[in-house]
Amino acid sequence: MSTLLDSLASAFSGDATRRAVLDDALAAGLPSQRDEAWKYTSLRALERRRFAPVDAAPQLDAALLTHIPAPRLVFVNGRHAQALSDLAGLDEGVSVQRLSEALAEGSDAARFLARRFERNDEVFARLNAALASEGVLLRVEAGVQADTALQLVFIGAAELDSPNLDVGAPARDAHVDRAWHLRNLIELRAGARLRVVEHHLGAGEHAHLANALTHVHLAQGAQLVHARAQHESDKATSLLRTDAVLARDARYTRVDLELGATLSRHELNVRLEGENARLDANGVLLAGGRRHVDTRLGIDHIARDTSCGLTWRGLGAGRGRAVFHGGILIREGADGTDARLSNKNLLLSDTAEIDTQPVLEIHADEVQAAHGATVGRLDANALFYLRSRGLPQADAQRLLTAAFCREPLAVLEDDALIGQLTAIVDLALRQAGAA
Repeated sequence: MSTLLDSLASAFSGDATRRAVLDDALAAGLPSQRDEAWKYTSLRALERRRFAPVDAAPQLDAALLTHIPAPRLVFVNGRHAQALSDLAGLDEGVSVQRLSEALAEGSDAARFLARRFERNDEVFARLNAALASEGVLLRVEAGVQADTALQLVFIGAAELDSPNLDVGAPARDAHVDRAWHLRNLIELRAGARLRVVEHHLGAGEHAHLANALTHVHLAQGAQLVHARAQHESDKATSLLRTDAVLARDARYTRVDLELGATLSRHELNVRLEGENARLDANGVLLAGGRRHVDTRLGIDHIARDTSCGLTWRGLGAGRGRAVFHGGILIREGADGTDARLSNKNLLLSDTAEIDTQPVLEIHADEVQAAHGATVGRLDANALFYLRSRGLPQADAQRLLTAAFCREPLAVLEDDALIGQLTAIVDLALRQAGAA
């Protein structure tokens, strides 16, 4: 067994059912680059690391969140931070409960934890199923048209080891690497509407591991706008997975910004099970420094007349590496499907690397489908035009790079939210030296 799995398993405290899930994960081991889903992402460095469970999250200054309005629910190192949370202004018909509360009550609300993950390369989902004890259960009643966006904030914070009190022994103030597992559910019932904004932030330098799995269930005619900005510490590890199911006439609009962490991976799996369901999922990948960013889409068109629009932009700077897999499956009987994927990438240094793999598999007739991917440099003609108008080289590059990254945000059709995310992207570009 690897050092990583051994250290994560030591935090287990569940029942026999969850123990069996954990044993399956340990028996499967970590995926290697021989597994197709992990071909471009090596876990060799991660598997040699040891992580401790979170005992108590450090206290943080509330000023850290002044730019994030209420209602908001905040977690620090995987633990609920009541002092930083503020659910005032939550719309009637929108309920928020912590997973730990549902488990303590023995509530049926946590029944989604029973889901099984069969593939060996789903080891982190299996670990989450066995070890998660906290997260968010978010439900919107049928017909509720929520006007106020809910902010979900997940903060990784630096934590110092306890001092060594043995006489004659040197004092310790080394940072302790922690790991936590969060399980979330977002459920909108028939005709409901909601906006959710996720923030994954770093407070101080740390090298923690966050393993999160989110389920999204949209009933008939439900509409969810979901934005997620991952801007973690440069040494953190972020492993996230989102599994969504859309019923008839449901619409799921989301934007993902992958801007931080030394290793980040997000798997977005969406099943369009009801006729006329619509998915718009856009994103920005920023691989600067020595950052490794991996995004994997699995879009499954099952019903007739479903549609998806996927617009992703990637940047490689420094010695960073961006990996993108855009998989679209159109099943037999899913006639009338309209599926479109665009993945464009910019290399801003000679030492950066970008791997992109668009995949389109069609088993139905009467469909419209297109996919494309490019990797290149900034347009020399555009740079020349801006230089000819008096802009210095650095300013011209900054302007073009920022415009390139803003394109995926337009799908949100919400000026305030677009402005909020644009500010986050611009800051990340400056910090990465990409703008």
